[in-house]
Amino acid sequence: MLQLNYSGFTLEAGTDEAGRGCLAGPVVAAAVILPKKFKHSFLNDSKQLTEKQRVQLRPFIEKNALAYAVSFVWQDKIDEINILQSSILAMHQAIDQLSLEAEYIIVDGNKFNPYKEVPHETIVKGDSKFMSIAAASVLAKTYRDEYMKKLHNDFPHYNWKQNKGYPTKQHRLAIKEFGVTKYHRMTFRLLPETAVDKQ
Repeated sequence: MLQLNYSGFTLEAGTDEAGRGCLAGPVVAAAVILPKKFKHSFLNDSKQLTEKQRVQLRPFIEKNALAYAVSFVWQDKIDEINILQSSILAMHQAIDQLSLEAEYIIVDGNKFNPYKEVPHETIVKGDSKFMSIAAASVLAKTYRDEYMKKLHNDFPHYNWKQNKGYPTKQHRLAIKEFGVTKYHRMTFRLLPETAVDKQ
């Protein structure tokens, strides 16, 4: 059972990202502040949901949240500052864009950089424990998936509409055959024999 609040603060923002392990495209983060009586029958960590459930949940979250925001950090920035720092940057940018100022931040995972003077807590598997993090994970995932499907139209060889940029066998074979695009993360191990991923 997901919990609604961790800190006791009314304006508690949950934040999460999607696309950290991808070979191509942005890392996308969302931040969500939910009202006190928020509930939904199948809200859960986005990885536990079907694509159809995530797509159904997104408008419900957007309509019922007190505030939400989504932020993209692009592949050139990921190559410049590494994927961990890019994930944290995307979360900070999403929190920046919230229409309400967060009093407390709960973060999925175990790494985060302090945001202004706002207290925060990192929670491993937070997206399967707290509603606001789960809601953020759904938004981050659906916005990123939507973007990768659009990119697929220009680069069908890589099958991004299906793999969303993750390192599937088919994606790697396409890189081998057709080379890389400007959307690929050049610091990642795109093929087994290329540079080691920079974490």
